Amino acid sequence: MDEKQIQDTGPEARRVLIELARQTPIWKKFAQVAATTETCRAFAKAGIRRRYPNAGDDEIKRRLAAVTLDRETVIKVYGWDPKNEGY
Repeated sequence: MDEKQIQDTGPEARRVLIELARQTPIWKKFAQVAATTETCRAFAKAGIRRRYPNAGDDEIKRRLAAVTLDRETVIKVYGWDPKNEGY
């Protein structure tokens, strides 16, 4: 970790954080990434629901896909063109 990344943390706390990160098993790191990803998806869906309150679950999925995948894939998989339908 670069010192500039943790400017508000003292040297001893920084050392402990780095050691904890090194000791964390890879499976737990993947689980943490998956949980963070799911949280981001939930926030994105909430934003879509706020902008499109009448959208059903399928439309929410398509709009989420439109912000996470490239346009060609969204059209191919979902039959949804984000350029025409919106995000």
